[in-house]
Amino acid sequence: MESAKRGPGITLTGRDGEKRATTLKDVAEHVGLSPATVSLVLNRAPAADSIPLETHERVLAAAKELDYRPNFVARSLRSRRTFSIGVLVPEISEGYATAVMSGVEDHLLDHGYFPLMASHRFRDDLIAENLVLLRERLVEGFILVNTLLREPPGLPTVTISSHERFPGVTNVVIDHDRAATLALSHLAELGHERIAVLRGHPLTGDSSDRWRAISQAADALGLDIPAELTLQFGDASLEEESSPEVHLREGYQYGERLLASPAEFTAFFAFNDIAAIGAMKAFADAGLRVPEDVSVVGFDDIESAGFHNPSLTTVRQPMHEMGEIASRILLERLGGKMPESDVITVEPDLVVRESTGPAPGANAMRLPLRADGAASAD
Repeated sequence: MESAKRGPGITLTGRDGEKRATTLKDVAEHVGLSPATVSLVLNRAPAADSIPLETHERVLAAAKELDYRPNFVARSLRSRRTFSIGVLVPEISEGYATAVMSGVEDHLLDHGYFPLMASHRFRDDLIAENLVLLRERLVEGFILVNTLLREPPGLPTVTISSHERFPGVTNVVIDHDRAATLALSHLAELGHERIAVLRGHPLTGDSSDRWRAISQAADALGLDIPAELTLQFGDASLEEESSPEVHLREGYQYGERLLASPAEFTAFFAFNDIAAIGAMKAFADAGLRVPEDVSVVGFDDIESAGFHNPSLTTVRQPMHEMGEIASRILLERLGGKMPESDVITVEPDLVVRESTGPAPGANAMRLPLRADGAASAD
C-alpha cells in the first residue's frame, strides 16, 4: 500500500503518484486484520456483535483516517439490497413531523441505512404516487409519519400516529388517554370548567383517537366542552391544506371565532402547539391576557414552545424517540424479527409553563413543577 501523508489523514497513491480511492483491503492492512473482519464491522453485520469493542473502534478510526468510502453499488449487488428506507411525512417544516424525522434519520444512519423522504400535504394522490416512486427506487421498507393509508403499502412498514390498522403494519402511537387526562386534569385543578378545543384535521392520523380521549377525560372530570366551542382543522370556512403557516392562521382565526361566540370559556386546548400560538396572538390582539383571562394548552412541545411569550404549557410527545422506535422496529423486521404487537404505545408528559393559570375568579393553585419542567401531578 503506497501512501503519502497529508494533514491529519492519509492519502493513498498508486505507482504513478496519482491519488486513488481507499479500498477495504487497505483498511484491513492498516489495522492488521482480515478483510472479512473489517467488512463485518464497517457493514454493521449481525456477526460483528461478537467482535470486541476495541477492534470496532480501531477499524472505524482507520476508515476515518484513510477516508474510506464503501462502494455502495458493489455492496448492493453482493447483498441484493439497497439499504434505503422510504419515509413519508405531511410536510417538511418546524413541528411534529420534523422532530419525528430527526429520530428516524439518527437511527437509520447509525445502522447503515439511508432515508429517502417525500412529503404529501395530506393529498391521497401524492401519498399513492410517492409510495410507487419509492418502491421503484427499491426501498426495503416504509416509515410513514402521520400518513393516512388506504391499503397496505406492499413492503415492511411502520407507521407513526396512524389510526388505520393493517395486518403486518406496526403503528407507533402516543397514549392519548394519558395525554388528555394530563392536560384536562391540570386545567381542572386550576378551576377551569368550560374549555374550548381545536380538533385535528380529519386526515391527520391520530385526530379521531385524540378527540375520543379528550371527550372521555372531560366527562370523567366533569368538564364542559360544548359543541359551539369545538372546531377542527380543515373546517370548510378556513384553509383546506395543512402546513405550519396554515395552522398558525387557523389557530388565530379560531381564536377570533371563540371571542365572537356568546359561549363562555376560560381555557383553550389546541391540537398542536402552532395553532395554540396562533390563538394566543388572537387573544392578545383582542386585549386579553394569557393566562390571567384565558389559559392555553398546546400539544407536541415543539422547540419554540418554551420560547414564546408567554411560554406554552403543552403535552409533550417524545417525538424523537418515536422516530427512533419506528426505525428500530422496521430494521428488526428486515432482519427477520417481528414485533410482539402491532401497536407500540409511548407515554406523554405535561410540561407546565406560563400560558396556564387559575381560572378567572377561581381559587386554584398552579401545579408545582419538577426540575425537568414537567407537571408533578399524575
